[in-house]
Amino acid sequence: MKTLPRILKSTLCAFLLIFAVSCSDDDEQEPEILPGANIVETAQANNALSSLVAALAKADESADNDLITLLSTEGAAFTVLAPSNDAFTALLARLDGFDSLDDFNNAQLQNLLATILTYHVVGGAAVPSSQLSEGLTITTAQGEDLTVSLEGGASFTDAAGEKAFVTTADVTTNNGIVHVIDKVLLPQAALDALEGVLLSSITDLAIATPTLSNLVAALQAADGDLPTVLAGAGPFTVFAPTDDAFAAFLEANNFPTLADVPVDVLTQVLLNHVVSGTNMSTDLSTGYVSSLSTAGADGANLSMFIDVSDGVVVNGVSTVATADIKASNGVVHIIDAVIGLPNIVDHALANSELTSLVGALTDGGNTTFTTLLSSADDLFTVFAPVNAAFTAFTNPNGNDINNVLSNHVIQGAAAVSTGLSNSYISSLGTNADGDNLSMYVNTDDGVSLNGSSNVAIADVIATNGVIHAVDAVIDLPSVVTFAVADPNFTTLVSALTELTPDTDFAGILSRTEGGNMDNINPDFTVFAPTNAAFDALSAIPEEAVLTQVLLHHVVGGANVRSGDLNADGTTSATTLEGDAITITLPGSGDNIADVTDGSGATDIGIIAVDVQANNGVIHVLNKVMIPDTTN
Repeated sequence: MKTLPRILKSTLCAFLLIFAVSCSDDDEQEPEILPGANIVETAQANNALSSLVAALAKADESADNDLITLLSTEGAAFTVLAPSNDAFTALLARLDGFDSLDDFNNAQLQNLLATILTYHVVGGAAVPSSQLSEGLTITTAQGEDLTVSLEGGASFTDAAGEKAFVTTADVTTNNGIVHVIDKVLLPQAALDALEGVLLSSITDLAIATPTLSNLVAALQAADGDLPTVLAGAGPFTVFAPTDDAFAAFLEANNFPTLADVPVDVLTQVLLNHVVSGTNMSTDLSTGYVSSLSTAGADGANLSMFIDVSDGVVVNGVSTVATADIKASNGVVHIIDAVIGLPNIVDHALANSELTSLVGALTDGGNTTFTTLLSSADDLFTVFAPVNAAFTAFTNPNGNDINNVLSNHVIQGAAAVSTGLSNSYISSLGTNADGDNLSMYVNTDDGVSLNGSSNVAIADVIATNGVIHAVDAVIDLPSVVTFAVADPNFTTLVSALTELTPDTDFAGILSRTEGGNMDNINPDFTVFAPTNAAFDALSAIPEEAVLTQVLLHHVVGGANVRSGDLNADGTTSATTLEGDAITITLPGSGDNIADVTDGSGATDIGIIAVDVQANNGVIHVLNKVMIPDTTN
């Protein structure tokens, strides 16, 4: 047999669900006054009070009640505080654990409903609003009192200390007067029956929890009226630090008291504990969510890493001690540490899928990367290889691992995935001359980097930048890397491979060491014709001629960047084919520079410069260069 409190819990929730179903879809409207009608007839004639009518009928299903007859009595004098449809809907939203009307019709339910409804009735007098006064105490037909307040409009305070404001006053009937109110009032008898069932807002829940007093004080001290925000509709998920957690936070950050925390910092820290939606612990999974804090780079919402592999851990620093405290506008999880505002290093440390990256960054006590990526003075975009990517990486070219790691970092911008496009960007990786390496970003199908690494998790927002987790380590690129990765060079790649099988162009242009017996040594400066440049040819030459044409686009033994050219003049260079080309700055029209090839053609333009590889540099041409065919 159910205990009485459980039965009351079920039955009250059921009648509230009945209210919700019976509510009209019509907007709340001014109640209509019907000449000669009684209170019940007036309510029945107004859609805005349809929930009240349904409640009266439901209460009367118990043999112990006859409220409709009572409020229809001729010659009686009643004052009725009539909750609107929205008021009943709001009460329903505060009740926990019931989502069906089935099997909840019983006398205990209806009697409790009658208790609540008679708390809205005053017998023996029709009291107009003009007779209400500040502090007036009214004894209801239910037997408990209501208190009147006129501050901010006429209102009535119930046993819970909550106010219902009069939205429409003095609706007269032939047996009394009706004042429409915006909240269902609850007597102590109903509050007792609803213990553990009636939910409060997140703010009220925090106020009522002794171990969250510092959180309440912090919410009051912050900008943005956060107590009001967290009492609003939401829904919100709040990770609520205990008083001990706040004490530890203050001590760790050298703040003597909460008042010493800068208000803007305090506000963002608090917002970093709030996530939109109602996320019960069973709804959480390992991964990233966005908090309401806008302390992220460029004002973006900070990311929060949730790890549910062993309990619920947030950003690697805070553990949920008490989960799933339901509120009327969301859920609260009490945590044992304040969640700070994470920078890139903090996020890397929090995610167990990035332990290999962290290990590589800090190997041998190296602090270069952690110091750099903790800086608040600049922005960074980090392409972070996951553990499996490091496991698969064999470093085939024997590159310096620190330089390889630097090749995953972009300094000076927080590039979120929606801001990326097919283009080249510069990483912190460098070639032997100290030139920053290029990285080719392709967004045709997701986000890929240098044609070899794909973004698996995008847009992990930190205070000083953004992390994109990638599925492969991005090795230092050769000029071949970019030719293969960039779809603008597919014809060039075909010419270098399948159309010239007798020459290992890919192998030659991937070289990183000099001293080769054929005297073709890096660095290479490659002038790369686009697909459109090849399309402009009447035909692509046969292999013997094509081989010489391709060699005519490469200068060996030199990394010639645009800044190395003679300004406002000409620069000559001898190609691997043997003929010299001449580069003229500035270029004509849209050309960055003009090129004269071995055949003497002068209508060739460099349209993009300084695609920097580890073994050379690429400049992009709008026409194919032809060598001197007479020598």
